[in-house]
Amino acid sequence: MQRWWDQYVSIPWPDTIAVFVSSNVHGQDERGRVMRRTIMRYCCLCLTMIFTMNSPKVKKRFPTLDHFVEAGLLTDNEKSIMNDLNTKFPGHSKHWLPIVWAASIVTRARKEGRIRDDFAVKTIIDELNKFRGQCGLLLSYDSISVPLVYTQVVTLAVYSYFITCIMGRQWVEGVDENLQKYRNAVDLYFPIFTTLQFFFYMGWLKVAESLINPFGEDDDDFEVNWLVDRNLQVSYLIVDEMHHEHPELIKDQYWDEVFPVQLPYTVETEQFREEHPQPSTANIDVSKSA
Repeated sequence: MQRWWDQYVSIPWPDTIAVFVSSNVHGQDERGRVMRRTIMRYCCLCLTMIFTMNSPKVKKRFPTLDHFVEAGLLTDNEKSIMNDLNTKFPGHSKHWLPIVWAASIVTRARKEGRIRDDFAVKTIIDELNKFRGQCGLLLSYDSISVPLVYTQVVTLAVYSYFITCIMGRQWVEGVDENLQKYRNAVDLYFPIFTTLQFFFYMGWLKVAESLINPFGEDDDDFEVNWLVDRNLQVSYLIVDEMHHEHPELIKDQYWDEVFPVQLPYTVETEQFREEHPQPSTANIDVSKSA
């Protein structure tokens, strides 16, 4: 269970990078917009390439680089560069390449004066490296899976146990002369506890089997195809549509009071009104002479 949850936690989200890029890569012109959108497109491309390596659902959706181009995650020129690198250096994943491109765009934006200081450059590049590291961790989970012998031993033990129970827990007639009066007495008509054990053990076994690969095609596996669409949409929304945009600055309703005494409750939630918690020694009176 811990490995299953760790894999989900390891999935990187581009939202943090998008906020940093939108806040630090300035420029409302087309050049600034292209830079921001391209950086985020490269981040989403990196993660999607990882998903094609560990998720059959995403692999079937993007089987080749041409499908990345068709989806808008990759351009023809970028595809040619990747194909050349795959020819020169085969056998290695190139998921890190878009992050390298994104970092180069950040340094170019700094040279063009679109990023005001080097600290902002370092912050963005650190987030890009963190994103790349999380992607590499997902790939490591896929390449270093649970040893097959572990699952084989557990499966064999569970099935062998219940095969033994079928024979060992049947009712038989007694042959002890001291128990003649109980000779033909049936003490149990239905194996209740054995049946409960069967449901519990087999249920745990099936749950464990489904948790081995959360990026598979089962109904209970992670919805990574939705995540691919969501990441690109939210990234573009943050760095483009919402770039340097915010609601009008106005005084809040507690401006004159400085802060609210208590936020209001609805009629249905009035019964859940709570007072400020008191420490355990709040009502202890200590005399001054003590």
